[in-house]
Amino acid sequence: MPELRKDPVIGRWVIIATERAKRPKDFKVEKEEAKKGPCPFCKGNEDQTPGEIFALRRSRTKPNQPGWDVRVVPSISPLLAAEGDLGRRGKGMYDLMNDVGAHEVVIETPEHIANIADLEEGQIAKVIDCYVERFLQLEKDKRFKYVLMFKNHGRAAGGGSLQHARSQLIATPVNPKRVKEELAGARKYFEYKERCVFCDIVKQELKQKERVIIDIDGLIAISPFASRFPFETWILPKKHSCNFYDIKPAQRRDLAGIIKRVMLKLKVALNDPPYNYVLHTAPFRRPKGGYWKTIDADYHWHIEIMPRLTHVAGFEWGTGFYLNPTSPEDAAKILRETKI
Repeated sequence: MPELRKDPVIGRWVIIATERAKRPKDFKVEKEEAKKGPCPFCKGNEDQTPGEIFALRRSRTKPNQPGWDVRVVPSISPLLAAEGDLGRRGKGMYDLMNDVGAHEVVIETPEHIANIADLEEGQIAKVIDCYVERFLQLEKDKRFKYVLMFKNHGRAAGGGSLQHARSQLIATPVNPKRVKEELAGARKYFEYKERCVFCDIVKQELKQKERVIIDIDGLIAISPFASRFPFETWILPKKHSCNFYDIKPAQRRDLAGIIKRVMLKLKVALNDPPYNYVLHTAPFRRPKGGYWKTIDADYHWHIEIMPRLTHVAGFEWGTGFYLNPTSPEDAAKILRETKI
């Protein structure tokens, strides 16, 4: 029988359709043809991208030249403009502001490798170092309230046909609705129980072990109890922390290790599926921002990984429910047992 499950953070309901249970072989993942021609993200082709904003480089190498390990450039089709002021205003009952923000592309390797699963742990750690640096720099711009890191891998996930590992950072002048839902849910839980809801999730998952995929080095990877998608995976630090950019160098190496293992397990088990992943962290706190006063205690950064194996259709759009044909317990067991 199908089972309805409630997300403990934001209160969203999910239908786990056990009568439609699907295992990895039941999902059709179409192989994508590589785009022909030179790749603008490969080493030696630096002149094919906008000038770099930041890079982790070897000594005595020049900007926009070979010799980099991770490189950050402006998006060639930015969603928001880096220049200008917010210009908040009303138009009758409607609110508007200028399209101010930042949109950056993080090129994760100078080599032509498509999936972060195929990078060495040390290279992934450098990518994380780069994220932290950019978060810290973007925080200095008082126009921005939030930075979202996300990755689109594969055409079905919005990654296009260019098969080179990259992720994106977008700084926004408002807090995204999805993040605000988590912030509100975490605060409500904290007000009632005086505990972080994410910390409680970690404790319960470690106790039950049914949905744990990897437990190592101060981090845990789980199939969340109310998974929206088959094989959805979350990575959380076991020790409470609301700001991703506070992560210490040793923890960054540990995070690189668990990302490598999780992404490789997903690649092997699901035949290299398209996927999205996002980093949710606490917003920047501004003196007059009206932010939650308990946020340091009630929120907990985490990474959400979502393989694109099913399609969101009319029922989901009309109700806000998600229909998941693979139980989180089955997904976790399959990924635990996947050899890499």
